[in-house]
Amino acid sequence: MQLAAGLLIPFAGTTLGSAMVFFMRGMNKQIEKFLLGFAAGVMIAASVWSLLIPAIDMAGEMGQIAWIPAAGGFLGGMAFLLVLDSLIPHLHLESTKPEGVESTLKKTTMLVLAVTLHNIPEGMSVGVTFAGALIGDAGITMAGAFALAVGIAIQNFPEGAIISLPLRSEGVSKMRAFVYGALSGIVEPIGACVTILLAEQIVSALPVFLAFAAGAMIYVVVEELIPEAQAGEHSNIATVGVAVGFVIMMILDVSLG
Repeated sequence: MQLAAGLLIPFAGTTLGSAMVFFMRGMNKQIEKFLLGFAAGVMIAASVWSLLIPAIDMAGEMGQIAWIPAAGGFLGGMAFLLVLDSLIPHLHLESTKPEGVESTLKKTTMLVLAVTLHNIPEGMSVGVTFAGALIGDAGITMAGAFALAVGIAIQNFPEGAIISLPLRSEGVSKMRAFVYGALSGIVEPIGACVTILLAEQIVSALPVFLAFAAGAMIYVVVEELIPEAQAGEHSNIATVGVAVGFVIMMILDVSLG
Protein backbone atom coordinates (compact mmCIF):
# COMPACT_ATOMS: atom_id res chain seq x y z
CA MET A 1 0.00 0.00 0.00
CA GLN A 2 2.82 2.38 0.92
CA LEU A 3 4.64 1.58 -2.32
CA ALA A 4 1.52 2.10 -4.45
CA ALA A 5 0.91 5.47 -2.81
CA GLY A 6 4.48 6.53 -3.44
CA LEU A 7 4.33 5.59 -7.12
CA LEU A 8 1.05 7.46 -7.63
CA ILE A 9 2.18 10.71 -5.98
CA PRO A 10 3.83 12.15 -9.13
CA PHE A 11 0.82 11.17 -11.25
CA ALA A 12 -1.44 12.94 -8.75
CA GLY A 13 0.64 16.10 -9.20
CA THR A 14 0.16 15.99 -12.98
CA THR A 15 -3.57 15.32 -12.61
CA LEU A 16 -4.13 18.19 -10.18
CA GLY A 17 -2.15 20.53 -12.40
CA SER A 18 -4.19 19.50 -15.44
CA ALA A 19 -7.36 20.32 -13.48
CA MET A 20 -6.33 23.99 -13.53
CA VAL A 21 -7.95 24.14 -16.97
CA PHE A 22 -11.29 24.29 -15.15
CA PHE A 23 -10.24 27.38 -13.16
CA MET A 24 -7.89 29.31 -15.47
CA ARG A 25 -8.30 30.60 -19.01
CA GLY A 26 -4.60 30.82 -19.73
CA MET A 27 -1.18 31.28 -18.19
CA ASN A 28 0.96 34.39 -18.07
CA LYS A 29 4.15 33.89 -20.10
CA GLN A 30 6.39 35.04 -17.26
CA ILE A 31 4.77 32.58 -14.86
CA GLU A 32 5.08 29.81 -17.46
CA LYS A 33 8.80 30.49 -17.86
CA PHE A 34 9.30 30.51 -14.10
CA LEU A 35 7.52 27.17 -13.80
CA LEU A 36 9.53 25.62 -16.63
CA GLY A 37 12.71 26.78 -14.89
CA PHE A 38 11.37 25.46 -11.59
CA ALA A 39 10.78 22.03 -13.13
CA ALA A 40 14.33 22.06 -14.55
CA GLY A 41 15.78 22.92 -11.14
CA VAL A 42 13.88 20.11 -9.42
CA MET A 43 15.02 17.57 -12.01
CA ILE A 44 18.68 18.67 -11.84
CA ALA A 45 18.74 18.44 -8.04
CA ALA A 46 16.93 15.09 -8.07
CA SER A 47 19.41 13.74 -10.60
CA VAL A 48 22.35 14.68 -8.38
CA TRP A 49 21.18 14.03 -4.82
CA SER A 50 18.61 11.28 -5.34
CA LEU A 51 20.24 9.36 -8.19
CA LEU A 52 23.89 10.02 -9.06
CA ILE A 53 25.32 10.36 -5.55
CA PRO A 54 23.53 7.20 -4.31
CA ALA A 55 24.71 5.39 -7.47
CA ILE A 56 28.34 6.31 -6.81
CA ASP A 57 28.13 5.46 -3.09
CA MET A 58 26.39 2.15 -3.78
CA ALA A 59 28.90 1.10 -6.44
CA GLY A 60 31.76 1.81 -4.03
CA GLU A 61 30.13 -0.27 -1.28
CA MET A 62 29.75 -3.15 -3.77
CA GLY A 63 33.50 -3.09 -4.41
CA GLN A 64 33.11 -1.65 -7.91
CA ILE A 65 35.04 1.30 -9.35
CA ALA A 66 32.53 3.87 -8.17
CA TRP A 67 32.44 6.18 -11.16
CA ILE A 68 32.10 3.51 -13.88
CA PRO A 69 28.45 2.46 -13.25
CA ALA A 70 27.47 6.11 -12.73
CA ALA A 71 29.14 7.31 -15.91
CA GLY A 72 27.96 4.39 -18.02
CA GLY A 73 24.40 4.52 -16.72
CA PHE A 74 24.22 8.30 -17.12
CA LEU A 75 25.33 8.17 -20.76
CA GLY A 76 22.99 5.24 -21.37
CA GLY A 77 20.04 7.24 -20.04
CA MET A 78 20.95 10.18 -22.27
CA ALA A 79 21.20 7.87 -25.29
CA PHE A 80 17.87 6.21 -24.45
CA LEU A 81 16.01 9.53 -24.41
CA LEU A 82 17.85 10.65 -27.54
CA VAL A 83 16.51 7.61 -29.39
CA LEU A 84 12.96 8.14 -28.10
CA ASP A 85 13.18 11.84 -28.96
CA SER A 86 14.24 10.96 -32.49
CA LEU A 87 11.53 8.34 -33.04
CA ILE A 88 8.38 9.53 -31.28
CA PRO A 89 6.52 12.28 -33.18
CA HIS A 90 5.98 15.20 -30.81
CA LEU A 91 5.70 18.97 -30.69
CA HIS A 92 7.09 21.27 -28.02
CA LEU A 93 5.04 24.19 -26.73
CA GLU A 94 7.12 27.00 -28.21
CA SER A 95 7.78 25.24 -31.52
CA THR A 96 5.87 25.02 -34.79
CA LYS A 97 8.01 22.21 -36.23
CA PRO A 98 7.31 18.66 -35.01
CA GLU A 99 10.19 16.39 -34.00
CA GLY A 100 10.62 12.65 -34.40
CA VAL A 101 9.52 10.61 -37.39
CA GLU A 102 7.06 12.20 -39.81
CA SER A 103 3.43 11.54 -38.99
CA THR A 104 -0.10 12.75 -39.65
CA LEU A 105 -0.92 13.13 -35.96
CA LYS A 106 -2.86 16.19 -34.84
CA LYS A 107 -1.03 19.06 -33.19
CA THR A 108 -2.80 18.42 -29.87
CA THR A 109 -1.74 14.76 -29.92
CA MET A 110 1.90 15.70 -30.56
CA LEU A 111 1.81 18.26 -27.73
CA VAL A 112 0.63 15.53 -25.36
CA LEU A 113 3.30 13.12 -26.65
CA ALA A 114 5.98 15.73 -25.94
CA VAL A 115 4.97 15.89 -22.27
CA THR A 116 4.55 12.11 -22.12
CA LEU A 117 8.10 11.68 -23.41
CA HIS A 118 9.25 14.11 -20.73
CA ASN A 119 7.50 12.09 -18.00
CA ILE A 120 9.14 8.75 -18.82
CA PRO A 121 12.46 9.47 -17.01
CA GLU A 122 10.58 10.89 -14.02
CA GLY A 123 8.73 7.60 -13.61
CA MET A 124 12.00 5.70 -13.98
CA SER A 125 13.69 7.82 -11.31
CA VAL A 126 10.88 7.28 -8.80
CA GLY A 127 10.77 3.56 -9.55
CA VAL A 128 14.50 2.99 -9.14
CA THR A 129 14.67 4.87 -5.82
CA PHE A 130 11.77 2.82 -4.43
CA ALA A 131 13.52 -0.30 -5.71
CA GLY A 132 16.61 0.74 -3.77
CA ALA A 133 14.55 1.32 -0.64
CA LEU A 134 12.83 -2.06 -0.98
CA ILE A 135 16.13 -3.90 -1.43
CA GLY A 136 17.16 -2.54 1.95
CA ASP A 137 20.94 -2.52 1.72
CA ALA A 138 21.19 -0.03 -1.13
CA GLY A 139 21.63 3.02 1.09
CA ILE A 140 18.30 4.51 -0.02
CA THR A 141 15.60 4.97 2.61
CA MET A 142 11.87 4.82 2.03
CA ALA A 143 11.71 8.42 3.26
CA GLY A 144 14.23 9.39 0.61
CA ALA A 145 12.19 7.65 -2.08
CA PHE A 146 9.07 9.50 -0.92
CA ALA A 147 11.03 12.76 -0.91
CA LEU A 148 11.85 12.26 -4.58
CA ALA A 149 8.24 11.33 -5.39
CA VAL A 150 6.98 14.47 -3.64
CA GLY A 151 9.56 16.64 -5.41
CA ILE A 152 8.55 15.25 -8.80
CA ALA A 153 4.88 15.77 -7.92
CA ILE A 154 5.52 19.40 -7.00
CA GLN A 155 7.06 20.14 -10.38
CA ASN A 156 4.43 18.00 -12.14
CA PHE A 157 1.66 20.27 -10.87
CA PRO A 158 2.65 23.27 -12.98
CA GLU A 159 3.58 20.97 -15.85
CA GLY A 160 0.03 19.57 -15.88
CA ALA A 161 -1.32 23.11 -16.18
CA ILE A 162 1.25 24.01 -18.83
CA ILE A 163 -0.03 21.20 -21.07
CA SER A 164 -3.80 21.39 -20.40
CA LEU A 165 -4.15 25.17 -20.78
CA PRO A 166 -2.49 25.34 -24.24
CA LEU A 167 -4.68 22.44 -25.37
CA ARG A 168 -7.69 24.48 -24.34
CA SER A 169 -6.42 27.41 -26.42
CA GLU A 170 -6.21 25.00 -29.40
CA GLY A 171 -9.97 24.54 -29.22
CA VAL A 172 -10.02 21.35 -27.13
CA SER A 173 -12.84 21.19 -24.57
CA LYS A 174 -11.99 21.66 -20.91
CA MET A 175 -12.71 18.03 -20.06
CA ARG A 176 -10.66 16.66 -22.95
CA ALA A 177 -7.78 19.03 -22.15
CA PHE A 178 -7.85 17.81 -18.55
CA VAL A 179 -7.94 14.14 -19.60
CA TYR A 180 -5.09 14.59 -22.10
CA GLY A 181 -3.00 16.40 -19.51
CA ALA A 182 -3.64 13.76 -16.86
CA LEU A 183 -2.97 10.88 -19.27
CA SER A 184 0.40 12.37 -20.17
CA GLY A 185 1.46 11.51 -16.63
CA ILE A 186 0.23 7.91 -16.61
CA VAL A 187 3.59 6.78 -17.99
CA GLU A 188 5.16 7.71 -14.65
CA PRO A 189 3.63 4.97 -12.46
CA ILE A 190 3.91 2.52 -15.38
CA GLY A 191 7.59 3.37 -15.91
CA ALA A 192 8.18 3.20 -12.17
CA CYS A 193 6.70 -0.31 -11.91
CA VAL A 194 8.74 -1.59 -14.86
CA THR A 195 11.92 -0.10 -13.39
CA ILE A 196 11.26 -1.67 -9.98
CA LEU A 197 10.77 -5.10 -11.54
CA LEU A 198 13.99 -4.82 -13.55
CA ALA A 199 16.05 -3.43 -10.66
CA GLU A 200 14.91 -6.12 -8.22
CA GLN A 201 15.97 -8.82 -10.69
CA ILE A 202 19.47 -7.37 -11.11
CA VAL A 203 20.38 -5.92 -7.71
CA SER A 204 24.06 -5.57 -8.62
CA ALA A 205 23.08 -3.27 -11.49
CA LEU A 206 21.08 -0.87 -9.30
CA PRO A 207 23.81 1.84 -9.46
CA VAL A 208 23.53 1.70 -13.24
CA PHE A 209 19.74 2.00 -13.08
CA LEU A 210 20.02 5.03 -10.79
CA ALA A 211 22.49 6.77 -13.08
CA PHE A 212 20.45 5.78 -16.15
CA ALA A 213 17.41 7.58 -14.72
CA ALA A 214 19.57 10.61 -13.94
CA GLY A 215 20.87 10.75 -17.51
CA ALA A 216 17.35 10.51 -18.91
CA MET A 217 16.18 13.37 -16.67
CA ILE A 218 19.11 15.61 -17.55
CA TYR A 219 18.41 15.00 -21.23
CA VAL A 220 14.89 16.37 -20.77
CA VAL A 221 16.22 19.39 -18.87
CA VAL A 222 18.81 20.31 -21.52
CA GLU A 223 16.78 19.36 -24.60
CA GLU A 224 13.38 20.71 -23.59
CA LEU A 225 12.91 22.61 -20.34
CA ILE A 226 15.79 25.08 -20.41
CA PRO A 227 15.44 26.02 -24.11
CA GLU A 228 11.69 26.62 -23.67
CA ALA A 229 12.22 28.54 -20.45
CA GLN A 230 14.93 30.77 -21.95
CA ALA A 231 13.21 31.46 -25.29
CA GLY A 232 12.26 35.08 -25.94
CA GLU A 233 12.11 37.65 -23.15
CA HIS A 234 12.18 37.27 -19.36
CA SER A 235 14.89 34.59 -19.34
CA ASN A 236 16.02 35.87 -15.93
CA ILE A 237 12.68 34.77 -14.50
CA ALA A 238 13.35 31.23 -15.71
CA THR A 239 16.77 31.33 -14.08
CA VAL A 240 15.19 32.26 -10.76
CA GLY A 241 12.79 29.35 -11.24
CA VAL A 242 15.71 26.95 -11.70
CA ALA A 243 17.31 28.18 -8.48
CA VAL A 244 14.08 27.85 -6.47
CA GLY A 245 13.31 24.37 -7.82
CA PHE A 246 16.86 23.16 -7.24
CA VAL A 247 16.95 24.37 -3.63
CA ILE A 248 13.51 22.94 -2.77
CA MET A 249 14.41 19.50 -4.16
CA MET A 250 17.79 19.58 -2.46
CA ILE A 251 16.20 20.41 0.89
CA LEU A 252 13.61 17.65 0.47
CA ASP A 253 16.24 15.06 -0.33
CA VAL A 254 18.75 16.05 2.35
CA SER A 255 16.17 16.50 5.13
CA LEU A 256 14.05 13.42 4.36
CA GLY A 257 16.58 11.16 2.65
